[in-house]
Amino acid sequence: MTPGGRTNRVYRGPRFQPLRRATRIPVWGDLGIRLGLALFLIFLVVMIHWWDREGLVDNLDGEVSFLDVIYFTMISITTTGFGDIAPISDRARLVEAVIVTPVRFAVLFIFVGTAYNFLIKRTWEKFRMARIQEQLSGHIVVLGYGISGSEAVAELIERGTDPSTIVVIDPSEERLLAAESLGCNVMAADATRDETLKAVRIAEAQNVLISAGRDDTTILITLTVRALAPHVPISVVVRADDNESLARQAGANNVINPVRFTGLLLAGSAKGEHIAEYLADLASISGRVQLVERKVTEEEIGFAISELRTGGRGLRVYREGRAIGFWEEECENLQAGDIIVEIIATPNGESKGDGHIKDDVIRQGR
Repeated sequence: MTPGGRTNRVYRGPRFQPLRRATRIPVWGDLGIRLGLALFLIFLVVMIHWWDREGLVDNLDGEVSFLDVIYFTMISITTTGFGDIAPISDRARLVEAVIVTPVRFAVLFIFVGTAYNFLIKRTWEKFRMARIQEQLSGHIVVLGYGISGSEAVAELIERGTDPSTIVVIDPSEERLLAAESLGCNVMAADATRDETLKAVRIAEAQNVLISAGRDDTTILITLTVRALAPHVPISVVVRADDNESLARQAGANNVINPVRFTGLLLAGSAKGEHIAEYLADLASISGRVQLVERKVTEEEIGFAISELRTGGRGLRVYREGRAIGFWEEECENLQAGDIIVEIIATPNGESKGDGHIKDDVIRQGR
């Protein structure tokens, strides 16, 4: 038992390779297919030589047996060419030029490709991924790449996050292919396992986003992450209202309920045709404005929330765990350590869209 009351789980079976995608075909299966194809091509050449054995001559005894055909095929495929058996008829030489030579190149490419994939490439990939794993720090770990997880990753990248700083863990190979195409580091593994999270240095992560598709799995993953990374911010997606408190008790800092958010948009649309549009605009960088949470800067200390250096519209201040609205008197004097939630214009917005006051602040020398 750990100090937190959790039981250390023991897992049996092969260990995974960190930050490497699982292939659709097992390694030995892939190797078997390659060798099988090479043997088939060699067998095909043996049959062709046996069918055209009249066009071959054995300089030792003058008789070409089936064993001689196998021997001649192998030295032909490997380009050894001792010269003891040779094609003498025009048809035999045409067969060698038109059929055997392409097969020779195909078998060569198969063996060279196999050596590259199973020796050189895999060794290099293992070394490269090990280096990536060792250097992981300040990264974002996404546990679950379903609809919510994939949308979150796409939004992070659109907001300027380097895809190489994002690690996606999901058991689905198809989903990992989509994440890999964006440039993310991926791992086919079970996110509920301690060794999976340790492999991506979860304790060194900047943020952890959890969207497992099932609330019970999400809460279990949250418990595991919080035990391994006590201070890393965790955001989770749950779909049942009564599981929100459980997710917070498990250690989640932010709990998002997409069903509730959809309800908010629907309710907003009933009060006005533009409210739902603006709420969606705030949640994405693709719109004109977006919500930003940040620490107060030294230059802003002592000023009001309406005088932010970014030119944004301050909405709320978090001070010592307490939320303070922009209309409250305490927001007239920002203090060191305050967390500000503000609305700022996005690159897609106008230079002074939605009331941007950056130029006014600059003119006032603030």
